[in-house]
Amino acid sequence: MNCCRVSEMRNKEVINSENGCRIGCVDDVEIDTVTAKLTAIIIYGRQRLFGLLGRQEDIIIKWDHIELVGEDTILVNHCPVHHNNRRNKYFPFFK
Repeated sequence: MNCCRVSEMRNKEVINSENGCRIGCVDDVEIDTVTAKLTAIIIYGRQRLFGLLGRQEDIIIKWDHIELVGEDTILVNHCPVHHNNRRNKYFPFFK
């Protein structure tokens, strides 16, 4: 049985297996406190203008969508939701 600590997961890159796109690195995990099982990995949203305008939404990938946990990467089957024409009403030039 292969084991991986949460601290080791934070150093792994998450890659979409369908298109090879890098999603980010694991920032946090979600654990079911009743069953003590890991249910999802969380990648924090990117900062907007060095964090002054907040962050994009976090990406939550359920454990069922994880295909492989490798030595350096985690392959996932994840289709992100794209928000078309989403504009900030105070700063319309920032997406």
